[in-house]
Amino acid sequence: MSTQKLDQILAAELSQLEKEGRTKPAERIINGYLAANETRGPRYMIKGYQQEFIRLNSNSYLSLSNHPALIKAADEATREFGVGPGAVRFIDGTFAHHIALEERVAKFTGMPAAKIFNSAYTSNCGAAFAISNKQTFWIGDELNHNSIIRAMRIIGVERQNKAIFKHNDMADLQRCLENVPEHVKRVIVVFDGIFSMRGDFAPLDRILETIRPFEDKFEEGLITMEDDSHGIGAYGKTGRGTAEHTSAQPDLIIGTFGKAFGVNGGFIASSETIIEAVRQKADTYIYTNPLSVADCAAAVEALNICDSPEGQERLKNLQERQKQMRDGFTALDMESIPGPHPVTPLLIRDTAKTRKMVVDFFEQGVLVVGLGFPVVPKGDEKIRFQINADHTKEDIDYVLNVLSDL
Repeated sequence: MSTQKLDQILAAELSQLEKEGRTKPAERIINGYLAANETRGPRYMIKGYQQEFIRLNSNSYLSLSNHPALIKAADEATREFGVGPGAVRFIDGTFAHHIALEERVAKFTGMPAAKIFNSAYTSNCGAAFAISNKQTFWIGDELNHNSIIRAMRIIGVERQNKAIFKHNDMADLQRCLENVPEHVKRVIVVFDGIFSMRGDFAPLDRILETIRPFEDKFEEGLITMEDDSHGIGAYGKTGRGTAEHTSAQPDLIIGTFGKAFGVNGGFIASSETIIEAVRQKADTYIYTNPLSVADCAAAVEALNICDSPEGQERLKNLQERQKQMRDGFTALDMESIPGPHPVTPLLIRDTAKTRKMVVDFFEQGVLVVGLGFPVVPKGDEKIRFQINADHTKEDIDYVLNVLSDL
């Protein structure tokens, strides 16, 4: 047997992706870490380069990945139970640390119950498996994350059973609800809490207000499902994300430990019955080994820190630094998208210029993400800066000075 024929076909597909500008760049290898000090945040070393880099492309919003308490918790759990669970949850792969994390997530989100997954991506898929059937109608924001879109495809939602509303447009959401076919008994309205390419948030309070008149129309319910992977831990008065920021609560919250909390894994938080349905029906829960006890112990510690005075201080610095960055854009007469979140986009509106600026930042020791066509529509090209709690005033001043010289 040989892969020669398939290799040729895939090579042609990869070549086409490159022509379309959709190939991913080579993956840089981080091979060194320099801890933060009083005047500067952490720095990273990249294989093949001698300079130190500031990361403004990291989702680790609370800067907890290298926190001694998380490392200690992970180490102690590993020494007690080992590095892997050895089985799926149903075949004695459930350890005390899994249950402790699920209980802690439920408490943190203010939900009756929670179930943990290997990622938020598989959490979205798991939720879809659990709460949808062939007659369910899905309504989603046009800028929803790929994992939501893929979840709907994986469970086989047909075209006639879904609708898309314009981004954060409540009038268009109302239109979608009004046009749901008469025979539909169950509707799910799904959206990101924070839209990660833009840093703006779903107006959850207005979404609930918009759908409320339709609640009695559907025999099996009108359910709201929010993926707040970028929001949870990163904003809101106590780090509860979009629900806290908007003073509203969805029926299901999807989240991750891999962003603000600096660990790994995802979760669904909802009613006890929905979580039991997840446990019984979600393929991405049933047929895979769970998180390691190390991940679980570290995630619990991250949630505890978020609820502590230290966590409040980290959130405070995060808000101050993202405001500093946005104020800097304004002072330089540059365009951004307003928002309370540490994703702070700089609108460039030109693909070639965006790509050049990303290279220029790299040469000055700053790692950022450039989003050009066809990843985003023409005219919407941008550079995404992601502020972390360990970034200092001096760090942001440096980045803004680099920007002013480009």
